[in-house]
Parts: sequence; C-alpha cells; structure tokens
Amino acid sequence: MPSTRRAALRRRVLTMILAACAATLTALGFATPAFAITHASATSQLAAAGISWTSSGGCSDRNVPTCTSFEGIRQATIDGIITFKRASGCAVTITAGTETGHAGGTYSHWNGYKVDISKTSCVNNHIQTAYTYVGYISGWGYQYRAPSGNLYTDEGNHWDILYYTCGC
Repeated sequence: MPSTRRAALRRRVLTMILAACAATLTALGFATPAFAITHASATSQLAAAGISWTSSGGCSDRNVPTCTSFEGIRQATIDGIITFKRASGCAVTITAGTETGHAGGTYSHWNGYKVDISKTSCVNNHIQTAYTYVGYISGWGYQYRAPSGNLYTDEGNHWDILYYTCGC
C-alpha cells in the first residue's frame, strides 16, 4: 500500500476514534466545559438569556454574603439555569451565586455548582410536575431530581439548585 494511502487510512481511523470518544463524552455529560468563568461572562450570558438576578446588598463582591456574585461559577451551571428557563418557560430571577455565606463542600455555591432562584408559581409548578420528588431532606427542604440528575430543593423562600450537568 503506498504511503499516501496508509496516511489517509490512519487519518480516517484516528478521526473515527476521536468522533467515538467525543460522542461517548457527550453522552456521559462531559461535553460542556466544567471550568469556572468570570462574573462578567456569567452576567452577560444570563442577560442574553433573559435571566435576571438580585442582590440584597446591591453588590457582586464574592466575599460579602449579602452580595450576589457569579465569580468562579461553572459554565455548566450557567448553561443549566439557561436550559431551565427555556424548558420551563418561566421568568427566572437568581438570588444567590458563588458568594460566601452558604454551606461548604464539593458541590457548593462557592465552588460554582449552585444557584438560588426566586420561587414563583410558574417555577414551582414546573419543578413539581416535571421532576421526580425525592423527599424531604431534614434540615434542607423538599427535593426534586431532574432527569439530568440535577437537584432542585425547596428551601422555603427560594429554590436551591445543584447543577451536576448543563441539562435541567
């Protein structure tokens, strides 16, 4: 076999292997980068999607608990809340992001996995009808699991959302 034919065959085989790997990673939920982004990038994407946010302190300093910050939020979390808005058709207002003052842990607000959103009848109805009720988690709230595995917890005056993936 001439070397040009062998090289072409190698390229085709390599392309097929890479495509299979990409398809597998996509199916496993790894297609969306899990990297942290800036507050400016997050707010730009949220605004473009029609998602609003509030801050009881009127600020965005990550180190002040009364601020609402998106500094260090995961891109998958931003994609997740945008997906939720589109799937639910509801107005969405974020009330908390990555600012200090929330519980710690790997899948925490600080590490960019969570946002809190305001409760509305539209949001409540969508979560309670579209997702599977998990149960009452003592000291936490009423929890629902989306088909994607993401968790929506009714914490009384807001929904705490944990985005493992960018799906809702």
